Amino acid sequence: MSNVSLLPGDPPSPAAAHPFRVLFVCIGNVCRSPVGERLLAARLPADRFEVSSAGVGAMVGYAMSKYAAEELRSFGGDPSGFAARQLTSRIVEQSDLVLTATRELRSHVLAEVPGALRRTFTILEFAALLEHAEGTTPSQLVKWASTHRSSVAKVEQDVPDPYRRGVEAHALAARAIDAAVQEIAKGLDR
Repeated sequence: MSNVSLLPGDPPSPAAAHPFRVLFVCIGNVCRSPVGERLLAARLPADRFEVSSAGVGAMVGYAMSKYAAEELRSFGGDPSGFAARQLTSRIVEQSDLVLTATRELRSHVLAEVPGALRRTFTILEFAALLEHAEGTTPSQLVKWASTHRSSVAKVEQDVPDPYRRGVEAHALAARAIDAAVQEIAKGLDR
């Protein structure tokens, strides 16, 4: 804790500003979005970033699927203590960056909160955009990405839903998410 006190009218210190909030979204919030949440949270400094997830049809209170949890562990993540939660407009409104598993889910989020358009992307779309993004802060990168999204229109943007589809489907989804999250972490934590 700092011994420096703020005078009335002084801007808050950077440490007092809220962390940059990243939200992952899938359907049940037990497979794709928790894998993305936990992998990105492990790769970003907790004092500057807050990473969470939710589902549009969440299995509220459920732990991660056992296959998703196994895949997460294989990439060095920790599934302990995870509980699925339902996506709400408020959660989206409080997020600085929303990353969905698919284009359809992106459309669902935007139908509920149209004002989130400039900060809502699919996971794979945002990772591809960061390869050429300009900016030094996470907010600048999101702004840049929102004006250049058409440049990655031909990139695969959907991570297929592995729910109830076995080990191979979960492994495929987790590999795609891990590769994207690596790019996203490098981009956001410059």
